Amino acid sequence: MKIRPPIRIHGRVNVPGDKSISHRAAIIAALAPGRSRLDNFSSSQDCQSTLGCLRALGLAIEQQGSEVSIEGRERLETPSQALDCSNSGSTMRMLAGVLAGHDLSAILTGDDSLRSRPMGRVIEPLEKMGAKVESVAGNPPLNIIGNELLTPLDFEMPIASAQVKSCVLFAGLRAKGLTTVLEKHSTRDHTERLLNWFSVPVTTEIVAGNVAKVSIRGPVAPIARDVSIPGDISSAAFFIAAAALMPGSELEIAGVGVNPTRTQFITTMQSLSLQVRITGTADVCNEPVGNVRVVGRARLASPAALQSNNLPVELIPQLIDELPLLAVVATQIEGGIAIRGSRELRFKESDRIAATVKNLRTMGAMVEEFPDGLSVAGPQRLRGAELDSFGDHRIAMAFTIAAMLAEGESFINGADSVSVSFPEFFKVLESIVEQ
Repeated sequence: MKIRPPIRIHGRVNVPGDKSISHRAAIIAALAPGRSRLDNFSSSQDCQSTLGCLRALGLAIEQQGSEVSIEGRERLETPSQALDCSNSGSTMRMLAGVLAGHDLSAILTGDDSLRSRPMGRVIEPLEKMGAKVESVAGNPPLNIIGNELLTPLDFEMPIASAQVKSCVLFAGLRAKGLTTVLEKHSTRDHTERLLNWFSVPVTTEIVAGNVAKVSIRGPVAPIARDVSIPGDISSAAFFIAAAALMPGSELEIAGVGVNPTRTQFITTMQSLSLQVRITGTADVCNEPVGNVRVVGRARLASPAALQSNNLPVELIPQLIDELPLLAVVATQIEGGIAIRGSRELRFKESDRIAATVKNLRTMGAMVEEFPDGLSVAGPQRLRGAELDSFGDHRIAMAFTIAAMLAEGESFINGADSVSVSFPEFFKVLESIVEQ
């Protein structure tokens, strides 16, 4: 994919349905006897993987464009073959929690990238609850032998992860008693919000400092409901960054999810003196939804809010998907940004730390790599270059934005990987750039 730097970004757009919410809405609807309709379902390949796995478990699912209808059921069928999660770690981790509480045996597998990603953080709590999980040294495929008599669990997450939290909560639906998850750093709370929307009581209590205790009492079944899914704020982030960094740009992104656990990227952009604001917020199906307005500016100041350009480690879980993009933004900021405490990035669809460092250096940027992050100097001039997506959708999109900020043309190898989360990315981008 060839990228030429545009003059500016201008227009009003929508982005596809939120990927995180779409995964969860489909899974919960599948467990809610009766028909649930999901509006604005994500167009991503990842979410199609979730629907494919649910179909293999006996669910009747109809889809027309972004409208999905699911006939939920209390008991899942034993699949006739392995459940293919493709590239979706979300599908594998959250379905593992669901399968753990059913009287069946199922294998969760995926592509080469997913099979290389460690799953020990979901295996441990599920086995403590009474399920059996066979793996290859903690990696997929996972052979899950469920147990309808799961034991409730008090689980303290060693590393903040919304997917691990969701896995345990989904298992807790079938456990007899109170299952709790302790998280030291806040993670996205879409699972809790959706379970409550589907009439499953989930409570969240701050027990000490920033430690949150999330609890669910089982066994309990969701009640079928319709869900309107907001636009994906993580997809919108790429356009927000591009417009904010280009002088003369004006952009509005409509109908975006602005859940407080997902808007840290916007807050960080504001702390960098960028003109980004949220307007017209309303509650839709237990999720806040609003519009994001962006005005470009020429030069950025060094932000005191980032503690001399060191990104606070407690913000990492709320920025995990946007960190490669934030590293690109850092090249345009006086003083740059140091990102540490983010070792989890090495176990995503690619090693996102190594991928980000290599591409930035290819564009002539000064960047230092650490086992748990990177430090980017700034401001720096980026030069057009041949870049690699490493088969990772977020790396492809982040460096599309970097290429738009560079001097000269760039070429991104493997740009089609954007279809994993945002198939319409280049089409939407084309509609708002002015050459």
